[in-house]
Amino acid sequence: MTTPEPEPETTEKRRLFGRRSTDAPGATRTTAPSGPVVPPTATPAQGTPAQGTPAQGRPAQGTPAPGRRVPAAAQTERSARRELARAARARKRFEKDEVKRFTRRSRSRRTVWLSVGGVFVVLGALLAVAVFSPLLALRTVQVDGASRVSAAEVQEAVESQLGTSLALIDYGTITDQLAKFPLIRSYVTELVPPNTLVIHLVERAPVGAVVNGAEFELLDPAGIVVQTSETRPEGVPLIDVGTEDADSVAYRSVVEVLLSLPAELLAQVDTISATTKDNVTFSLRGVGQTVVWGSSDRSDYKASVLAGIVAQQEPDALVEFDVSAPGSVVVTPR
Repeated sequence: MTTPEPEPETTEKRRLFGRRSTDAPGATRTTAPSGPVVPPTATPAQGTPAQGTPAQGRPAQGTPAPGRRVPAAAQTERSARRELARAARARKRFEKDEVKRFTRRSRSRRTVWLSVGGVFVVLGALLAVAVFSPLLALRTVQVDGASRVSAAEVQEAVESQLGTSLALIDYGTITDQLAKFPLIRSYVTELVPPNTLVIHLVERAPVGAVVNGAEFELLDPAGIVVQTSETRPEGVPLIDVGTEDADSVAYRSVVEVLLSLPAELLAQVDTISATTKDNVTFSLRGVGQTVVWGSSDRSDYKASVLAGIVAQQEPDALVEFDVSAPGSVVVTPR
């Protein structure tokens, strides 16, 4: 039997492990050294990098060469470190979320209290500016709606409030001063920042005139004397209630009838009289047509009926209209 010829040994294998002998009979086996064989140290030639200095194009000592597989133990250690870091970050996020969840109510209460406190601070600052700032002091008084009343006299009556902060104006004093003007029925004040007060007046409107001695007095519906004149005022009827005064039932009945008449019909009334609440009569301008009104009850209905009947009559017809029973109007020639 032929013995297989051994493989030719390479120089590198011989250098590292020594020559391997064959198992031929009578041959002596050479045992390879148990540890790695350290190659002899060679003196670097000129221009060759010294030992310990990485040669150009080669990785430094301890750095795995490109393409060389990293040991599994090192990969496992790196993976474990990454997992630990990831777990630590997740734990921190969880703890932060838990703190937020358990402190949500207290944070909400704190936010509410801070908001309320901020609102009060702002309101206090605005109030202090409105009360103490000279920029909001009263400097101008304007009067609106004055016809029979002198606007200058009204301004003079309230000038004591000039220089006062708009928030501290004494409206009681203004009321007392304007009460001295009998022609003012009512008024409304309006503040126009930064320093103006506007007074809107509603004057008393005369509803009729009464004779008082040698003078004529214009009265409003409440019986307040609006104006006096030596001659009869134009545009208002002459009221005759006999010996009754402006507080009587007769005067109130006359006023109620006058206020119920349409404007066109009211302008035609010349005189109106009553001694009780049930015997109101008046005459129209022109030829002297008369109207028997009766009581002041259902005055609005009577006024509408009378306006229609008067429109159907000739202006120069001397007649008497009886609307005391508005359902059956009686027109009687005079």
